Amino acid sequence: MRSGVRANPMTVVVVVAMAAVGLILGYLNKARCAVAPFDESGRSTVFDAIKDSSVCYSDIQFLWLGRDIDNHIFPYIHGAINSDGILTGGTVEYPVLSGLLMWLGAIPAHTDAQFLLTSALILAPFGLLTAWMLGRMAGWSALLWSVGPPLVMYAFHNWELPVVAAAVGAIFVMTLPMPLRRRAILASVLLAIGFCLKLYPGAFVLPLIAYVVTGGVDGRESVDTVRGRWDIRGGLMVAGAAIGTVVAVNLPFAVLGYEGWRASFTFQSLRQADLTTNSIWYWGLRHFYIDDRMTPDAYAEAEASFQDVVGVASPLLVFAAFALALWLGWRRAKVVGTYPWVAVSGSMLCGFMLLHKVHSPQYTLWLLPFLVLLRVPWGLVAAYLLVDLSMGIGVFKYFAALASGADANDEEFFVLVGVWGRALLLVVLFVLFIRTGLRIPSIGETDHRSVTSRRPTATSLTTSSGQ
Repeated sequence: MRSGVRANPMTVVVVVAMAAVGLILGYLNKARCAVAPFDESGRSTVFDAIKDSSVCYSDIQFLWLGRDIDNHIFPYIHGAINSDGILTGGTVEYPVLSGLLMWLGAIPAHTDAQFLLTSALILAPFGLLTAWMLGRMAGWSALLWSVGPPLVMYAFHNWELPVVAAAVGAIFVMTLPMPLRRRAILASVLLAIGFCLKLYPGAFVLPLIAYVVTGGVDGRESVDTVRGRWDIRGGLMVAGAAIGTVVAVNLPFAVLGYEGWRASFTFQSLRQADLTTNSIWYWGLRHFYIDDRMTPDAYAEAEASFQDVVGVASPLLVFAAFALALWLGWRRAKVVGTYPWVAVSGSMLCGFMLLHKVHSPQYTLWLLPFLVLLRVPWGLVAAYLLVDLSMGIGVFKYFAALASGADANDEEFFVLVGVWGRALLLVVLFVLFIRTGLRIPSIGETDHRSVTSRRPTATSLTTSSGQ
């Protein structure tokens, strides 16, 4: 068993310290929307006036109202979703662990500003933990997480930092010096916890299973008791650990408040691909259904048809992208001798972000660790960050222009650059992740025959820093 790359301790200190700076700046940016005076509900009176024009909007502050968070109701147990698709009784639209974090953040809060602050204090350690793990694995490359614009813009936009920490934690565990099955079971538990936070890490269990079944690095890490070529028992153990964790976390909520627990999933299934979703479906496919010259009845019928198509096509294509990534990983394994589970996970994430009907700006935080760990040209990384900025700033300026009745053509241009720029780059990254592998040869996914001198690896970075 090979242990993962370990960066020079000073490198890790710098990476974590810079992440702390980024988190502070991220909070200060969002806090501009959360200042006194407050109305009777605890909402800052400037929030609605400046949230878009000043680009300080956050879902954390917004959801202080409308989900009974301000009433300190324990989530899901007494909740439901009504016929209009509105969540009631403490249910929120996220999986149960995110709901618990939201409830915890609200306990000492009586205004949206206090809720933002306490939530930031809960979330920030996960951002620092992610920086520490990435710094340990990838050395100076981890500064992309710490000093990149996404951490400032999105760290406290929503509850993303815990799920990113869970996904990165699974990769980190797989670098530890312990038997393959044990590492993989621990990693699958972390991915399952991520599923209970924001769903997407659950998909990564599939390539992890393939990695274990094929014997890990060069197929040589299976236990001695494995007979034949495949470690089927090990794969089943990994799958069982993930399923068991998800059941253990969700079962109490499903038993004590089934309607409230189910309502969070129902809400997401009913969500439409509208102006707020930033997806290729709204900005692309919808134009084939909607015409400004339509009568109100024809418009409503066309809109319903469009949403019906998206409701079927989006999940089907997401699952097709998952299957394609898994298959490409299998082909790659025949070349390099190791199933590239991290690279396949990154490609699966690209497929999800591209084809899901919702593409919220903060999803960039999900992708950043893969840009750190996988051997992606820095020019491509910079291009993605630029189009992400175009979306992350442009979309709120666009909302502000629409709300004010001003001409929004310039703002719409930046939104379109963000939507289609991200889409193009996600397609490129989907393929590139699997073809190039990791910057960390010791995890075993790098094809050493394809490594060139034009791009430093994590090994060279840590070696040059004194290890």
